Amino acid sequence: MKIFSARTITVLNKGNQISRQSIEKLDLLLLILETIDLNGIQSLFALSNRLNLNNVLPNKVTIWKLRNSNPLRKSYVNNNIKANEFDALIKITVEMSTYLYPYIREILKSKEDFNENSVIWNDFKKRFIELINERFNKDSMRVKKILNQNENDEIIIKSLLTLSLCISNQGYQKLKNLLLNF
Repeated sequence: MKIFSARTITVLNKGNQISRQSIEKLDLLLLILETIDLNGIQSLFALSNRLNLNNVLPNKVTIWKLRNSNPLRKSYVNNNIKANEFDALIKITVEMSTYLYPYIREILKSKEDFNENSVIWNDFKKRFIELINERFNKDSMRVKKILNQNENDEIIIKSLLTLSLCISNQGYQKLKNLLLNF
């Protein structure tokens, strides 16, 4: 009989389960992409078809259910998201980031040149906040932080920069490492 240490069990569990923080961060990145792309869920599903992920993400409802594994959501369901499902969502995030990169860059630039391009940043931020209010549990302290005017610019900018970096070579692996080592 082999006895496992607490550290070994943690490593084994980590290999089988995706952390809460990883799911939260990935869903937030997907929400940023949905803020940019008004046909968000339709685009996500179309990309899953194009990437041949139909066996993991057969329809829009499946994508929605997986995203509801985020504890910050109003419609949170305590599902154990599987590694292949998490990987599929990462692949979609990377692909959609690549497609939307010109817009991501423009939004970041508008924040930098706020005096000249404040309309772009303000419109983006307004839509993002609307989506957070619509989909996330506003009683959660983490959601309150996202909604806090003093802190949400930093969260948004970090998320946009993360999406910008994952369009590079090995973007999928970089994003996966970032999310799993959160």
